[in-house]
Parts: sequence; structure tokens; C-alpha cells
Amino acid sequence: MEQFDILVIGSGPGGYVAAIRSAQLGYKTAIIEKYNTLGGTCTNVGCIPTKALLDSTHHYHDAIHQYSAHGISFDSIQLNFEQLYKRKEGVVLKTTQGLDYLMNKNKITRILGTASFINNNTVEVTDTNQQKVSYTADKIIVATGSKPATLPNVTIDKKRIITSTEALALTEQPKSITIIGGGVIGVEMASIFHRIGTKVTIIEYADFLINTMDHELGKSLYKILNKQGIDIQLGKSVYEVTNLGDTTEVHYKDKNGESHSITSEYVLMAVGRKAYTTGLRLENTDVQLDNRGNIIVDTNLKTNAETIYAIGDVIGGAMLAHKAEEEAVYVIERINGQKPHINYNAIPGVVYTWPEVASVGKTEEQLKAEEINYNIGKFPFSANARARAGMDTDGFVKVLTDPKYGEILGVHIIGARAADLIAQTVVGLEYEVTASDMANISYAHPTYSEVLKEAYTIASGRPSVNI
Repeated sequence: MEQFDILVIGSGPGGYVAAIRSAQLGYKTAIIEKYNTLGGTCTNVGCIPTKALLDSTHHYHDAIHQYSAHGISFDSIQLNFEQLYKRKEGVVLKTTQGLDYLMNKNKITRILGTASFINNNTVEVTDTNQQKVSYTADKIIVATGSKPATLPNVTIDKKRIITSTEALALTEQPKSITIIGGGVIGVEMASIFHRIGTKVTIIEYADFLINTMDHELGKSLYKILNKQGIDIQLGKSVYEVTNLGDTTEVHYKDKNGESHSITSEYVLMAVGRKAYTTGLRLENTDVQLDNRGNIIVDTNLKTNAETIYAIGDVIGGAMLAHKAEEEAVYVIERINGQKPHINYNAIPGVVYTWPEVASVGKTEEQLKAEEINYNIGKFPFSANARARAGMDTDGFVKVLTDPKYGEILGVHIIGARAADLIAQTVVGLEYEVTASDMANISYAHPTYSEVLKEAYTIASGRPSVNI
């Protein structure tokens, strides 16, 4: 039975970062993955392929709807759906090959198979031939991630009633698709298919899109996506989904209890994700789960078992790849005797629609619920010269600050390059910089970042001076 210092179960962003950091610090490290490729959901059927398709479809959509305004015209524009997906696969392949290189470079042992616990120190791995091998370790890190959730009475058949995983592997363009769920996955997948001409409907139970983010962002995104041509049904409750063979039928109720239905080629379930612990046999350990199926951990991300830690989606919280990465480094450095820290309030969230949406810190809804006073500084992209030059004038920046000291409490952006702009605000939030300080530094002109400068200026009590 081979012995390791640290054994990582799962090779997603949390798992592979944990393994790499462990090896860097000199620990004999192994990583267990049941699939042939490393990277988990994010790399193979999540973040990376989705962003590849979002970028490709953005180019196609702009070629049809925007290029003529720039003086660029085409005799004809055609979509090669097969090539669209083929490029996505190439992006994924290069990323997984990069992970293979890092495993080899850091001398990390790769173990192919499905892991299950024998006890708090021992894991049994079953390969594709049903051969079983056991491994022991001083410390074991569970990084098994999450899987798509569904609704009661709705079965995902992976044929017509699908998840984002199947949507990323379609062989032909669907004519119509109904997306159940208006969260991050729902609106991103809606953007991909709408841009290439698929008829898209989003059905969302809440009164806002991206409901976990600041509600003003969701309201603005609703208007923008609706204007683009996506049919969005808010405040609707789905109670039945039927596969009719070549089509599907979704039945839902509005707030008055009145029933409605919609027919489309596919139904994409995007109602969230849940922790994946299937087959781990955690009952053989001291690890405990909460009532949502998440692994319970303490502030050091240690489970009830002294030797077992857990990170990423499997412990709940924000299901973000970069959150899992931060937790991975945190756990390994804690084991190593260092004193790292994680500020969960300063972990940004991003939605890769266009315009993009990004947020960090407290929302207005949270501040009101916690009875915390705040100032608002808000500035529109339409008043920004760079946004006008780029024809990207939708959206705004909203800065929330402490009235007494000017400390930044939250920043919420919907607009061009929001995913990149949010990084600067994370610095301000993490190091308790005031809005006035953030406004007083120099911003290159003309750039989208000047929208931030003006919002900071207004939040600090001064009038805007730039465009």
C-alpha cells in the first residue's frame, strides 16, 4: 500500500492547485481523478469551454449587428457550427495539456480511478477495469466539486432535457431551447445560443436574473438581454418538463397560479449545482455533511476527521473556480505551518454575458438587511468616451461605501470588460482603501476604467469631472 504525505481527490481548480502547491512545498503528493483528463468541470465542461463559445459567438454576433457601423461589410456571413465547437475543444485540449505538464514538472503522482474511503487515512481507488488499489496518506483533501441540480419531478435524460455539460457537446445547432434558471449558467448559455440564431427562452423562479448578485445588476441585465431578443419569464415556477421525442414541453405557473407551457427542441436545466460526494463512502470516516449535502469544515477547512480537509464546491458557499483555488493554497499552507488567509467578502463573482457583469463585496440588499448605512456612487458607461468609441455604452458602475470613513463596502459593475475591471476593486476592498483614495489615483484616458474613477468620485461626495 503506497503512502503519500498528501492525497488529493479530484482534479478541478481546487484539486490541481492543491496538488501543485503541495508538491512545491516538498510533500510527496498524489492526485486521484476518475476521468482521463485533468481539470474537472471547469476546464472540461464548464468555465473554459463556455468562455470559448461566448467569445466565438460574440464575434459572430458583432459581425452581423455591429460591423457595418464601423464601415465593415460582408457579402455574406455564415456560421459553421461544427467549427464553433471544434475551436472550443481545442481550447480545452491546450488547457488540459498544460495541467499534464504541471503534474509532471512537479512530480505529482496521477492515479486514474474512482476514490472511496476505507478510513480516515486510507482511500481505495477503482479503475476502469474494476481493479482496486488502496493508498494511505497523512492528509487527504477532498476536492470533488459539484454536479448540476434539477427540480422535483424533472429528470435530466441528457437527450432533450439536458444540462450545460450536454449543451457544450451538441452536434448541431438547436432551433429553440428553453433554459430553466436565470443564474450565471442560465444567462451565459442563453447568450451563446441566442447569438447564433437559436430561439431562447429563460424561465426564472425569482423576480430577478442573477438573483444572488446585487438586484440592480439583474434588472439591468434583464433589460439588455430582453432588448437583444431573449424571451425572459421571471417569477415563474416550473412544475413539469416532458420529452416528446423531437421536442420538449415545459409547464410552469405564474404568481397568480395560472398555468402556461412552452415547446422547444431542448430544455436546459440551469437551476444551480450541488456538492458531489457520491461514491466517496464518507460513512467510513468521521466526515459529516450538512442538510444540503455539503461537507462540513471548520475555519481551517478541516472536516471532523483530523486528517481530512475539503475545499471548493463540495463545501458549499460561492461555487467559483477561483474560490476553490484560494482554498487550495490556504489548506496546503496551513498544513505547512504557514498563516495564510481568505477574505470571502473579497472574492469577486463574474457573469460572462455581454455586457459582462462583475461584483465584489456587499450588495445593497445585504447592507439593508444588516442595517448598515452606506453611500452610493454610480456612473454610466454611456458617459464614458472609450465606451462610446467601442459602441459598448450599456451598463454602469455602482460603488457602495461607508459614510463615516469612506471604506469600500461593495462594487457592482455591468458593462464592457467588467470581468477585468473588478480586479482593481478587489484590491481596494481587501486593503480597506477609501473611495476617495481610489478616485484620486490616475486612470489612463480614454479607458473603461474611468467609469470606476467617476463612481468612486461620486461615492466620496464630490461631483464627476470627466467623460
